[in-house]
Amino acid sequence: MMNRQLFRILTISCFFCLAFLPLIQAQEGPIKVEVREENGNFQLYRGGQPYYINGIGGQIYMDRGKAYGANSVRTWGADDAIKILDEAHSKGLTVLFGLWVGQERQGFDYDDAKAVKSQLAYFAEVVKSYKDHPAILMWGIGNENDLMYENRKVWTAINDIAKMIHEVDPNHPTMTVTAGLDVAEVQLIQERAPHIDVYGINTYGGLIGIDQQIRSYGWEGPYIIAEWGPNGHWEVPKTKWGAPIEQTSAVKAAKYRERYEQGIARDKERCLGSYVFLWGNKQETTPTWYGLFLENGEETEVMDELEYCWSGKWPENRAPHIASFTLDGKEPTASVYLKPGRKYTAETTITDPNGDKLSYEWIILESEIGLTGSGGDAEVKPDQVKIKVQEEGEGKLTFKAPNQEGGYRLFIYARDGKGKVATANFPFYVRIHSDSK
Repeated sequence: MMNRQLFRILTISCFFCLAFLPLIQAQEGPIKVEVREENGNFQLYRGGQPYYINGIGGQIYMDRGKAYGANSVRTWGADDAIKILDEAHSKGLTVLFGLWVGQERQGFDYDDAKAVKSQLAYFAEVVKSYKDHPAILMWGIGNENDLMYENRKVWTAINDIAKMIHEVDPNHPTMTVTAGLDVAEVQLIQERAPHIDVYGINTYGGLIGIDQQIRSYGWEGPYIIAEWGPNGHWEVPKTKWGAPIEQTSAVKAAKYRERYEQGIARDKERCLGSYVFLWGNKQETTPTWYGLFLENGEETEVMDELEYCWSGKWPENRAPHIASFTLDGKEPTASVYLKPGRKYTAETTITDPNGDKLSYEWIILESEIGLTGSGGDAEVKPDQVKIKVQEEGEGKLTFKAPNQEGGYRLFIYARDGKGKVATANFPFYVRIHSDSK
């Protein structure tokens, strides 16, 4: 039996907790977010204060994002929601909470009324569960549902979700996201999804000029650049055998800054901010194309530019800069063919702004052709091929071409030993006979 003194202590403790519970909930309750129109200009407000989004698309390395000047995180679905929300809030970041709306290209049927109703019911539970978390900034309803679709009922379904959110959660705006901009989708969303408050755009090479494009298509409200980054693999030159040519980390860095300054920050009337993609690492065409980190967390020159754009300051340790990369004396655009077993030389010119001594790593991967997905779907990383090194020096490699005919990529990683790296890759084709592809 519990003694009386212990019972009294527990009773007082419980009373204390109950007495202060409303205060705790008030402190940790929802923070109202709204879009205000002022003299034709749109501004996001959070807790009554203007809020401009410098966001990261991804949920890892949040501490780095905060340190570099980011203030928000984008998710695409409800997985690990409370963990992400709590971590973001603890670091002073908000969350664009993504609701993964079924996609036609992945088999979702918008003529199936039962499936559509079930999806709506599921999202209603999700919104009710998390709407009062103080990290919530807004709801991202769907991502690129316009990609390879035909059934326009998807916009009615998205509107029903947005309408439900407005009824259940008066504190946070709604957004849907399209792959780039198309006048048909802009008009469809305006007509069929009037409960959408903010237009989200995933755009890469076409970012600069998007401010005029969205106006010319008739969208009269605010928008967010929901994904942005380097030129997409569909926007770059290709070799004769169809391999897209990836930009070097140095070229990417210059493009990120240009797109931020001339495409995002320039539109002070309607653009509420952006989410850079990808704040993480993934295999998409190559293992280095979109990720802002390597698998081990290393950062390229792109991150230096982002930190400058967000905070106005350069990091003390700057990343190595790659100025050139040739194979057999040729550029990647030359569609370089090699003969099996023959010796060839690859050369790079890489410098370090801090004068750090660089180490070099060379890797050959088999061609990704036939392994790529669409719309960011999961991909299998191509197999690595052992390099038969003949000679190696600073920024220079002489090697024997693989014996197997086919496409390959030669990757170079130049590291400063302090977490920064320069990257580039060179697609080449081993051809046994001159009449091969």
